[in-house]
Amino acid sequence: MITGEIKNKIDNIWQKLWAAGMANPLTCIEQLSYLMFIRSLDDIEIETEQKENMMGIKGNHIFDESQQKLRWSKFKNLSPDEIFSLMKDEKNGIFAFIKNMHGNNESAFAKFMKDAAFQIPAPQVLVNVITGLDELYENDIQDQDMLGDIYEYMLDKLSASGQNGQFRTPAQIRNLMVNLIKPSPDDCICDPACGTAGFLISAANYVREHNANKMSEKQWDHYVKGLVTGYDTDMTMLRISTMNLMLHSITNPTVEYQDGVSKANQIEGQFDVILANPPFTGTVNESTINPNLLDVCNTKKTELLFVALFIRMLKKGGRCACIVPDGVLFGSSNAHKALRKELVENHQLAAVISMPSGVFKPYAGVSTGILVFTKTGAGGTDNVWFYDMKADGYSLDDKRQPIDSNDIPDIIKRFHNLDAEKDRKRTEQSFFVPKSEIVANNYDLSINKYKEVVYEKVEYPAPAVLISEIEELQKEISSDLSELKKMLGK
Repeated sequence: MITGEIKNKIDNIWQKLWAAGMANPLTCIEQLSYLMFIRSLDDIEIETEQKENMMGIKGNHIFDESQQKLRWSKFKNLSPDEIFSLMKDEKNGIFAFIKNMHGNNESAFAKFMKDAAFQIPAPQVLVNVITGLDELYENDIQDQDMLGDIYEYMLDKLSASGQNGQFRTPAQIRNLMVNLIKPSPDDCICDPACGTAGFLISAANYVREHNANKMSEKQWDHYVKGLVTGYDTDMTMLRISTMNLMLHSITNPTVEYQDGVSKANQIEGQFDVILANPPFTGTVNESTINPNLLDVCNTKKTELLFVALFIRMLKKGGRCACIVPDGVLFGSSNAHKALRKELVENHQLAAVISMPSGVFKPYAGVSTGILVFTKTGAGGTDNVWFYDMKADGYSLDDKRQPIDSNDIPDIIKRFHNLDAEKDRKRTEQSFFVPKSEIVANNYDLSINKYKEVVYEKVEYPAPAVLISEIEELQKEISSDLSELKKMLGK
């Protein structure tokens, strides 16, 4: 966890970029990512040199003798103009070096840097940022976890930037969904609309926190290479998500360009876990949609097509927790009903968690829910567990300040002990609804369809009593006015 002092240092670095005209938070994060990576390369090289001196064994060096000037520890002491020139040199400069260091291979790093561009506008701005980052590394960053926390804090600025916030799902909601699914070290986890890779980071952190002491060498190798996979259609987000994963110890992540619902995406039955917050709005050109998605729900709406995609991409027995707008839960179109029928009849729908509309503020006030299901291809839904979340630990206004009220621990506890939920009443915050009742209601999955509201009976006095009380008040007012007139000499 990073402290307020560290946050202030990051904010100061950010302010220097902002003052230089770099108003787009995505651009700021990209540029800081590049510099953080350059700094990390030098740290790795220093560690290699130290091991060589201690053990006398030749290590694998990142920089050869002619490239020593490109190391952070070497160039940071140059003048601002010299650093800026060295950074921008398209043939022998620092940025050219990191862009080409992996050649033309298909590693995540090579793909991450393929379209990268250095955009810090002036020498003094660059030096100020380098100095600020150097202070962070020297005084505050103790390990890879801290580096990842700092990067997450920078990504939080996306949610404060208006429309860019669509790329971020609040960490507490991501962690809730991961805790419901409980991914294991052997799982293959995917987010088909990964944005900044927040779900993948949360899943990887869960796996490491719950299994680190018992993971085999094979599982650790899977952790850094095959545990998580992300797809997106925005190249900027793919670069940011790749760096985010790398800074969280996923050294060789699979992050690729993929239009999830298009005909080009042929992925089927590949993943054990899917965690996602897919695009909520918009439609796609029907001619580009993969036909097997249309077989599930004949629609152009992305929020429906993506849920159908999740089903297709999962292995049998695979689990999914995904966020959907409320309309998916109760929409009356044939496509809406067909998708819900698919989940209830052909797979095992475990839970529907209704979230308050303020969860995605300040940039969206849409009401949403979480679907939790297992792909079976053979049914399995007997009862569906509903939970009416009232609070997630933060105020539901635009400020989203921390508060004491938080249903998330209760949701996790109850979901993993569903046997104790069987006798809960419809008037309570969570309860079961049998499949037969859901079917009878056209597969409606809105909690309001099944929740019972207890209305408290209010007893009012009889009209004659009320009239009598009013007359008494009028007498008192008249008496007081008379007394006041006497005091005024009238």
